[in-house]
Amino acid sequence: ALNFAAVMEAPVLFICRNNGWAISTPTSDQFRSDGVVVKGRAYGIRSIRVDGNDALAMYSAVHAAREMAVREQRPILIEALTYRVGHHSTSDDSTRYRSADEIEWWNKARNPLSRFRTWIESHGWWSDEAESDLRSRIKKEMLEALRVAEKSEKPNLKNMFSDVYDVPPSNLREQELLVRQT
Repeated sequence: ALNFAAVMEAPVLFICRNNGWAISTPTSDQFRSDGVVVKGRAYGIRSIRVDGNDALAMYSAVHAAREMAVREQRPILIEALTYRVGHHSTSDDSTRYRSADEIEWWNKARNPLSRFRTWIESHGWWSDEAESDLRSRIKKEMLEALRVAEKSEKPNLKNMFSDVYDVPPSNLREQELLVRQT
């Protein structure tokens, strides 16, 4: 995809979340280059490396990359350096190849939500009281939306195939036929 985008001069953003692991293998055992950012450069793609746990840095990088992609009509690669605090999948137990202390440190010290919250609180733009008020308002809105939805007439199942494709693929036509027959 990187090569195709470079050759076609496609104004597209590639965002690679480099969390340091390929399932249970550290990236240092996967490749010897300096991360993913050099792979984009090898294809002639302007590439940016950013702290993927810093919401403002990510916003700035994506904003700048989009401007470059549109202005220059070329692809841009962003490598977001981050950390996967959870398991790779439901069949993975990441505590078998990394310590619970390491995971906990990343979750506490480098958590992007906590970092952003600290920043907006330091500017006086957010507080525990503001969060409590917001949660209360959202809960009321959600309960009201549920009440309205529960009273609304349910859509006819026969209409569930009519608003996605102009010409549905054969597998969906088969499913639609089954629904109409029941």
